[in-house]
Amino acid sequence: MKRYCIKCEPERVEFLDVLRETDDGYLVRVVRVKDGYEKTVEEFMARHLFEMCVKTGYIYEAAVAATSVA
Repeated sequence: MKRYCIKCEPERVEFLDVLRETDDGYLVRVVRVKDGYEKTVEEFMARHLFEMCVKTGYIYEAAVAATSVA
């Protein structure tokens, strides 16, 4: 499983985990943490959208996959 950081406001932490890849895209888990609260959503992301987000730098591969957010 690859983990990607999502660009966001400095007081918030957001990341995206790729759970599964298909021909059309990716099943991803998006985790948002702000003010001690965590929101997790699993959804499908089209391949072209994922690639555009990587290309523009909106998401970027995390150096080390963390198991949790402090």
